[in-house]
Amino acid sequence: MKKRLLSGLVGLLAAQPALSLDLVEAYEKALSYDSGIAAAQARFESQQAASDVSQSALLPQIGAYGEARHIDSDGPSPGQDNSYRELNYGVQLTQPLFRADAWFRYDASQFQTESARAQYNLAQQQLILDVATAYFNVLRAQDTVTTALAGEAAILRQYEQAQERFDVGLIAITEVYEARASYDDSKSQRIAAENQLNIAREQLARLTGEYSEDLENLRQNFPLGRPEPMDPAAWEMTALEQNWSIQSALYDLNASEAGLKEAKAGHYPTLDLNASYGESDVTGIEQNPPTLQRDGVSSQGIIGLSLNVPLYSGGGTQAGVRQQRSLVTVAEQSLNTVRRDVRVNTRSLFLTVNNNIETASALEQTIVSRRSALDATRAGYDVGTRNIVEVLDAERAYYVALRDYANARYDYVNNTLQLKQSAGTLSPRDLIDLNNWLSATAPGIEALANEQKTLEDPTR
Repeated sequence: MKKRLLSGLVGLLAAQPALSLDLVEAYEKALSYDSGIAAAQARFESQQAASDVSQSALLPQIGAYGEARHIDSDGPSPGQDNSYRELNYGVQLTQPLFRADAWFRYDASQFQTESARAQYNLAQQQLILDVATAYFNVLRAQDTVTTALAGEAAILRQYEQAQERFDVGLIAITEVYEARASYDDSKSQRIAAENQLNIAREQLARLTGEYSEDLENLRQNFPLGRPEPMDPAAWEMTALEQNWSIQSALYDLNASEAGLKEAKAGHYPTLDLNASYGESDVTGIEQNPPTLQRDGVSSQGIIGLSLNVPLYSGGGTQAGVRQQRSLVTVAEQSLNTVRRDVRVNTRSLFLTVNNNIETASALEQTIVSRRSALDATRAGYDVGTRNIVEVLDAERAYYVALRDYANARYDYVNNTLQLKQSAGTLSPRDLIDLNNWLSATAPGIEALANEQKTLEDPTR
């Protein structure tokens, strides 16, 4: 499918006004900007042209010819000198009748074209995956910055409270130092998170050609569904049949086998049909007496067969057969390697996606538990049964749970897309479906972080 057609399809299915950049818009920008997909399309088109070149060797070859000569000859005796002009012109046709090497070369070029087509389809899938990964990496980094800022603010408040308690003699200076150290550590983590966000935006801009500050985020009710079917063997079977890397390697093997047949065809005879029609125009004959040739135009048509039987080529044909046989072995082993890798990768991604679902579910409950633990620890600190270190640890644990939950959702999205790519079923439709769960007003992890602030300050 041409790049412009694919882009048009995505635009037709998902065209909708939006102030923030969504996933489909990012993909459409990447289709027109990314150099990798453009190179893959050019390689495919180049191989299509190469196949046409191979086919031309099996089709008629028609050409026109023309020749002009001036002839000046001296006779054996006076009076027999001659000087005249001769013009020959016409058309000629050559039609291969039996050229086994050309036929097998054409077969090989067709398989190579199909391999290039598979590589182009793989490049399209890879672009889908790259755009989605870069897009959600930005969201992931934004959530990390959000939680880092919230954690830093919370620990700063704890540090300020510790300083106030020390000033009135309620706690020792060591607790102030502990709070200060935790605050400095959270500040460094926030700086690192902001740097990762800038890097993530650079990676997305590399694909789209534009820097986008505002991205639509996943809604809170985004469902983490199980892979369908819920059978790793079924996914494996689909991958072995539809994975584009396997398809490309299989066509490469077919091309190598056709190349072996072409090499063996070097021992076969060739047979061509030749036909020509031409005229000869002779003027200016001054022969005395002019008995051998006269002025005038004569025509001639010729049709015949040309047979060529190779007998010995210095051992080159046998060497070519050995070379191609080795290349067939290389292609066979490469296909086996690709199949094994795809099989393992597909089953691993199936397990990983299910693990992401379980992890996200557990982390969602962990957030509730960490929140309760934090509230209890603060209450204990207020009555003197807990110290500042325990409060800071509870603060960190709560924000780590927030961050890990967001990461688990993004991991689920990325791994699900990778599973579909491995199975060979990934398409722009998957981006469109996923895009329906994005919203410019989706708060993402900020909703939980803001909940933390609201609980701390009921007047907010």
